[in-house]
Amino acid sequence: MWWRSAAVFVAGGVLGTAFGVALGFFMFPYVFPPPPAAERLSEIERTSPVVADGRFMHANPSDPIHWGKGGVTVRQDSVFLGEDFEVGPGPKFHVYLVPKAPIRASGDLAGQMFVDLGRLRAFKGSQRYQIPAGVDLEKYRSVIIWCEQFSVLISPADLSSRPSARARKAGTKGG
Repeated sequence: MWWRSAAVFVAGGVLGTAFGVALGFFMFPYVFPPPPAAERLSEIERTSPVVADGRFMHANPSDPIHWGKGGVTVRQDSVFLGEDFEVGPGPKFHVYLVPKAPIRASGDLAGQMFVDLGRLRAFKGSQRYQIPAGVDLEKYRSVIIWCEQFSVLISPADLSSRPSARARKAGTKGG
């Protein structure tokens, strides 16, 4: 009879520990977020023309967990999240270039080809992400922050093309 009590006690301890470890892994980014980022563009990058820009938004205001704000600029070789960039914390966030716009729900990404620029390094502050060579930026209309772990849209930014960058690009081809 005493062995049943001991078995229940041990099973409870094992299950409680497993639950605590799993909860710890999930809660880690909330309890211990990375420090804010403060990356800067090099002089060459600052003088290169902006191809497109946009602003991150809270796509679903009824969802208090998945949100974002701040500016984003796209240059020929990089995506730069501005100093005012911020998202709610969570696990395994990535920065994607997406051809579709607008993206307002997780289902909007279904069937879309996208370019994964890498894992988000901080939930707040300026960050630079390299665009792979050969990507035709004219085909991409959105930058989104996506949670890979739960397949959830965190925050989208619709991109507006900069006509001056296109005109300069066209002018160099003809001249």
